[in-house]
Amino acid sequence: MSKQSPPLPSAPGPHFERRVPEGDTNERYVCGKCGHIHYSNPKVVVGSVVAHGDRILLCRRAIEPRKNCWTLPAGFLEEHETAQDGARREAREEACCDIVIDALLAVYSVPHISQIQLMYRATLKDDVFSAGPESFEVKLFSWNDIPWTELAFPSVTWALHHYRESKEKQVFAPFGNP
Repeated sequence: MSKQSPPLPSAPGPHFERRVPEGDTNERYVCGKCGHIHYSNPKVVVGSVVAHGDRILLCRRAIEPRKNCWTLPAGFLEEHETAQDGARREAREEACCDIVIDALLAVYSVPHISQIQLMYRATLKDDVFSAGPESFEVKLFSWNDIPWTELAFPSVTWALHHYRESKEKQVFAPFGNP
């Protein structure tokens, strides 16, 4: 039984063809003129479970996917940016707040959408926050008031539960997919 490669995105240019490059095991786009191999790799998402006292900051999404659902401040890591800087930037963009990162909370693999998600445990630097352009509203929730049925993604639920499990611990190993 042969290993089936996932579908490739559209070709990156007019001279690219799909084939298995020499020394490789996966089909890739390879330039027929110069031999350059175009690697299509997973996207990295960075975000945080941001606490303020005993409450957690959530953002109601103003964009697709899952518009109107609640999420943690998170998004794609930019080139030339550390994961921690990306998580801080996402908090500023989505919740207009500054955060203090405590620790790496979890690393989630989401292969069906080719994502690796790095979630941090963080606190609000102060109690200033508001909705950024990608959020309709931003709110602090106590654990019992979290809108569980309105959360945008499974990884939001995972991260919230992993946060609760680790919040009293000074040292812990990062969590993975449940």
